[in-house]
Amino acid sequence: MIIEEIREEVGKAIVGMDDVVELMTVAVLSNGHVLLEGVPGLAKTTLSKNFARSLGLRFMRIQMTPDLLPADIIGHSFYDMRTGEFRIRKGPIFTNVLLVDEINRASPKTQSALLEAMEERQVTIEGQTFKLPEPFLVIATRNPVEVEGVYELPTAQADRFMMEVRVSYLEEKHEKEMLMRKNLGLFDEAEPTLSQGDVEAAMREVRKVRVSEAVIDYIYSILKETRSDERVLLGASPRAGEHLLIASKARAYLENREYVIPDDVKALAIPVLSHRILIKPEYEMEGISGEEVVREVLERVEVPTE
Repeated sequence: MIIEEIREEVGKAIVGMDDVVELMTVAVLSNGHVLLEGVPGLAKTTLSKNFARSLGLRFMRIQMTPDLLPADIIGHSFYDMRTGEFRIRKGPIFTNVLLVDEINRASPKTQSALLEAMEERQVTIEGQTFKLPEPFLVIATRNPVEVEGVYELPTAQADRFMMEVRVSYLEEKHEKEMLMRKNLGLFDEAEPTLSQGDVEAAMREVRKVRVSEAVIDYIYSILKETRSDERVLLGASPRAGEHLLIASKARAYLENREYVIPDDVKALAIPVLSHRILIKPEYEMEGISGEEVVREVLERVEVPTE
């Protein structure tokens, strides 16, 4: 299985993140983007770099800071003294896997530079439009605990991410294994198990996975329930439903199935929907989160049996 090969290869560099690796694989095969949320020191950068290597994809990293400009990401024009002409210098966004480290440290203007790239798979520099490489995956990290020198991620941009994946502390056995392997120098970088062509072929196969009308109804019922919850100010968008559908197809493909089952939808509903739901302030003060709402919605909505 593709996912087992990727897990094994990424496992050379990191331990205890098989579930995160699976979600990231679902995202790349779905042509989606991932928001990794977690405190510093959880190896999110190492995970992203080795994930890209295991897929045989080109990897670039941008450290977001308040003084970073859009041109630092997408590129800019410059005057070439040798030719006497203006030329375009492309930015680090021209890659397959782009790690945007601490996305909420950049200003809203710089964050918005990612919108066209994430949605249209293209960027515009000095009036010229350039297509980005395929596949193109943005992995953005966000520190949930710091409040100084950070900017809130706009709802419109958060909706561009197919899923938000929470990266937490390792389980005891995995953290001890990590320390032991560090002590013995047993960590190594991942090697490609796939090529870019293999990934593109897998993406085409994902599109062929069948989805029954009953599963479509199930997805819509979940979306509708998030919008009607009295605690919710803004429910899951139509784009959220589209992302949940294609992500479910990718999960079915990784499970060697040619069709989606309700379990695929249930397994992905929380990472795909939670970050898009806005809670009313009075309920947010009580500690209600989007994840909690989605979890309760999954319990309320009837699961199709056919």
